[in-house]
Amino acid sequence: MVGNAVFRAEGLRKSFGHNEVLGGVSLELHAGEVTVLMGANGAGKSTLVKIISGVYERGDGTMGLAGQAFAPNTPAEAIRAGVVTVHQNINDGVVADLDVATNLTLDRLSGSGASFLFNPARVRRQAKAVADRMGLAIDLKARVSDLSLADRQVVAIARALAHQPKVLILDEPTSSLSSAEADRLFALIDRLREQGVAILYISHRMSDIRRLADRIVSMRDGVISGVFDKKPLDYEGAVNAMLGRKIHLDQIVVRSSDKAILTIEELRIAQGARPISLTLGDGEVVAITGLVGVGKTALAETLFGVRKPLSGTMVLNGKPYAPETTGEAIAAGVFLVAKDRGENGIVSGFNIQENISLPFHKRMSRLGVLRRRLERSTARRQIEELGIVCRSEKDELAALSGGNQQKVMVARWMAQDAGLFILDEPFQGVDISARRDIAAKLRASANGRATLLFVTELDEALETADRILVMSEQTIVGEHRNADVDLDRLLAEVAGGPLHSAA
Repeated sequence: MVGNAVFRAEGLRKSFGHNEVLGGVSLELHAGEVTVLMGANGAGKSTLVKIISGVYERGDGTMGLAGQAFAPNTPAEAIRAGVVTVHQNINDGVVADLDVATNLTLDRLSGSGASFLFNPARVRRQAKAVADRMGLAIDLKARVSDLSLADRQVVAIARALAHQPKVLILDEPTSSLSSAEADRLFALIDRLREQGVAILYISHRMSDIRRLADRIVSMRDGVISGVFDKKPLDYEGAVNAMLGRKIHLDQIVVRSSDKAILTIEELRIAQGARPISLTLGDGEVVAITGLVGVGKTALAETLFGVRKPLSGTMVLNGKPYAPETTGEAIAAGVFLVAKDRGENGIVSGFNIQENISLPFHKRMSRLGVLRRRLERSTARRQIEELGIVCRSEKDELAALSGGNQQKVMVARWMAQDAGLFILDEPFQGVDISARRDIAAKLRASANGRATLLFVTELDEALETADRILVMSEQTIVGEHRNADVDLDRLLAEVAGGPLHSAA
């Protein structure tokens, strides 16, 4: 270990209702050391951070800070004790309607001992000192709401550092930063490490992890699944512990196709990323896997017209394809099951029938009047084919289990013929039975279209796809035919490339 344990947690537990999110987490953070916390969606990382930072009350267990008991009831108490968190949601760290200088000194202005009189000159002077410490090249008079997303992130981090923390928690801090801005942050973290600050760094970006980590802690299903602190760090082992290796496969017949449905040439989805070229064939199910934050959702949204690529071309069924809107994508036969069914999918106040027909009212209408019998028969067919457990097509979505809600989302887009069917984390939050029902339906109905899955969990890709592509750093870094897959090579690619490249 580099230094003494500044922070220690023992047996932390947290439940929401009957759902246990943390199952006895023990963690140490050491002075002058960067501990990277890795975990897939739902592993419990955010809950752990919110307990440490005073947002949530722990259910059981103890915490200590600098040798003293530590049990913050609010984020303000945590900050005063010396634990400062920069959350992934940038808006939690800045006040958009205020200028940069006020944001950087806001906690001094509102904290205990603050003057009743507002002194603009003193605020600018204090803000400049904070900005100089971080190398912040932003107009201190600028309103935060007028800044780019990256600049807002930098301001949030700089504001946190104004507290001179004992423990600094950074949750995906480079997700909105350019390469140059990330390098500036890394240099600052190096200085903080030298000053003895204990840093908890949450990230899935292997370039960040290789650059910063003194040790890696992996989480899975609410518990610590691995601690890696021996040099050289075992990056592949950390990813393995995070994702798990309990892969239970049903044998699938791997298919290939000579008929191209979608061809992508030199598509670039992020500044500085290598371009993507790939072909998806008729009847083929292709999974793209990789850690959170590597660009899977960005690629899905590019294909669906939500965002535009920086460069490159696409051809769909022999015709140029460059959707300006999601409506154009749908009209071209490109459908997307979005990642977050709560925010981007279901309409909880609508019933199953209404949710399934929602994007296709025009197709189901005659002379502008929705054909209710067609809507009903379509819903009933999808309920039967996907095995949706319900009383009838009139059941509201809110009354269904998470797995059955997800089946409805898949059924919505499978109710119509697609040229390209995209599913972003379609198995998230569903049990293995529902997952296999959905996977079986996708494969059974695959002829006549290309199917593209974006998944984080390797077993989901291995159980469903004909080919598995690996994404890292916004591009494709590996390809595997799903027969006798070399799991070690696949895991190494997921972890960010050849292990010998580690510093």
